[in-house]
Amino acid sequence: MIPPLYAIVSSDVFPGSLDDWARRLSESGVEIIQYRDKLASSARLLDEARRLAALSHSLKCRLIVNDRADIAAISGAAGVHVGQDDLPVESARRICGAEACIGVSTHNLDQLRAAIATSADYIAIGPIFPTTTKQNPDPVIGREFIRQARALTVKPLVAIGGITAERAADVYAAGANSIAVAADLASASDLASRVASYLRAAAAARRG
Repeated sequence: MIPPLYAIVSSDVFPGSLDDWARRLSESGVEIIQYRDKLASSARLLDEARRLAALSHSLKCRLIVNDRADIAAISGAAGVHVGQDDLPVESARRICGAEACIGVSTHNLDQLRAAIATSADYIAIGPIFPTTTKQNPDPVIGREFIRQARALTVKPLVAIGGITAERAADVYAAGANSIAVAADLASASDLASRVASYLRAAAAARRG
């Protein structure tokens, strides 16, 4: 199962120590965190991932490494998230193991259908809204795409891209199982309250 809030942490969005952020996020109720750094060297990625993975074990919070199946496997992370230009899902599975949590990004229906046919544990769809946390974002697909995706698969769907606490209820109601968030968490003056607002919206959507 993918928890309803999926935090993405990176040094370009979250100021200061990522260890501290991971601890604060977990203490606020976040159960899955993705470590993403598009600019770091392999050595730095591994160092950060190892620390965050060790911390996640003590916090009982799963760590997912972005892009790099090798880093995920070596660091002891719970899994890896691959994009369209990364290793295919099944290759990542062979590296990380059968028990690893593997997610894949999709941005259109063709990519979604291809992802459904893989062993991916969840499928990310987006960007739902314009986003500022990617240098070259894919075209916005909107909430209607979530409804289309929901009709095609029972795999967990993680909506991503420009989502805020104010928009969360509509995103969950459209069929997303989880929402991936970076900037809206990093900018929160009260992190626990911001996390709680997402979790309330998810619970309300489940009740219908």
